[in-house]
Amino acid sequence: MVYLVAAASICSKAKYDYGEVVAKSILFYDAQRSGKLPANNPLPWRGDSAVNDQGDHGEDLSGGWYDAGDLVKFNLPGSSAVRVLLNGIVRWYDTYTALGQINMALDSVKWELDYFLKCWIPSKQIYYYQVGDGDIDHKFWGRPEDMTMARPAFSVSPSKPGSDVAGQTAADFAAGSIAFKKTDPAYSAQLLQAAQSLYTFAVTYKGVMPPTKYYDSNGYTDELCLAGAWLFKATGNQTYVNDAKLYHKNNVPAGLEWNDGLAACQLMLYELTHDDTYKVEIQNFLKKWKPGSSTPYSPCGLAYFDRWGSCRLAANAAYAAIWAADLGIDATVNRQWALSQINYILGDNNYKMSYVIGFGSKYPVHPHHRPSSCPDLNIFCGWNFYNISTAPNPHLLVGGLVGGPNLKDEWVDDRSDYVRNEVALDYNAGLQSACAGLTHLCITDELPPSPAPKC
Repeated sequence: MVYLVAAASICSKAKYDYGEVVAKSILFYDAQRSGKLPANNPLPWRGDSAVNDQGDHGEDLSGGWYDAGDLVKFNLPGSSAVRVLLNGIVRWYDTYTALGQINMALDSVKWELDYFLKCWIPSKQIYYYQVGDGDIDHKFWGRPEDMTMARPAFSVSPSKPGSDVAGQTAADFAAGSIAFKKTDPAYSAQLLQAAQSLYTFAVTYKGVMPPTKYYDSNGYTDELCLAGAWLFKATGNQTYVNDAKLYHKNNVPAGLEWNDGLAACQLMLYELTHDDTYKVEIQNFLKKWKPGSSTPYSPCGLAYFDRWGSCRLAANAAYAAIWAADLGIDATVNRQWALSQINYILGDNNYKMSYVIGFGSKYPVHPHHRPSSCPDLNIFCGWNFYNISTAPNPHLLVGGLVGGPNLKDEWVDDRSDYVRNEVALDYNAGLQSACAGLTHLCITDELPPSPAPKC
């Protein structure tokens, strides 16, 4: 399987090879795979794992992606990541085709979609939203292939609702039905059917999913808005977009992340309706992120929202800005601002390094990530590789975006720093789609000049 194509052959005007970031991000998601791996697995240091994951009634729940540096499958952040990735694939399909990455990109998201299909059991009205216990998992440092701990499954049902995670997964299925319509019509139809039934479940039995300690939900209206919007886009049924409008809120969201999809809801509604009400909401959201707003900036120019995944949150906002520009909203300003954030992540920072592993000549080599920190499959791995080893991780976690620096642009390549040096499914999603959008602009000769770095 060929993964990497030099984007410079597509567009040499860009300061950084955004197409290469797209290709390497896809490879990161391969490193997160759980279950029985395919024959074309490109990573020899990953093997079959958690093949016996199952539900309370013996349902096969193998497959899917591990969440981050740990080995739990959390569907709330996972489904958020898939939605962002699918939107990038659907919106900037030309990018993936030009890069020779469309088959790899679809194969990548299909791995998680197939798992989500196993999680939704319409006949029992059960949706499994998590496999593995975070507390038990965090006591183990080793490769997923060697796990022996209990991996309980957690579900939502009519008596224990989870409209947030169910709604967001319904959005994934609807978006996937669009993405696969050309290449696999049968699979597209299967996804659409699942989207409709899971959406009905989510809106019939309303409530937030039970607390997980690690990814607790703060509401479900944003996910139901996104599900309705994507189902309208997939079917043309006006009822779905009417629902989306009802679940929409005109608040200014703090950020765009796994637990807050309101900005994406507003973008979807403007795209589908061209109602200027939503345009103003999007402008207010992006204004909040730009210099002179309430969002602080690091000395070198990173819009800093939170210490957890600072690069991730800036990349997500950049993705939203590129999407908004595509819709005709303050195109030049939004694209230039997005470039400033993505370029910071890729090298326009005080360390002159990339926060994307394997991109450029200087990047993290000690990420907080169990599988890549362990030696070859036949060698024991344990806490010594976490606590004692100061050597780089034995395997390069190509494409993984680490958390990022603090507000002072300070960052240390420390395996034990799970705040600034861990990777995660949702960390990469906005980055990959933002870089797909920038590559599209490069292809169409709409990419503005890169802003001058502040460091």
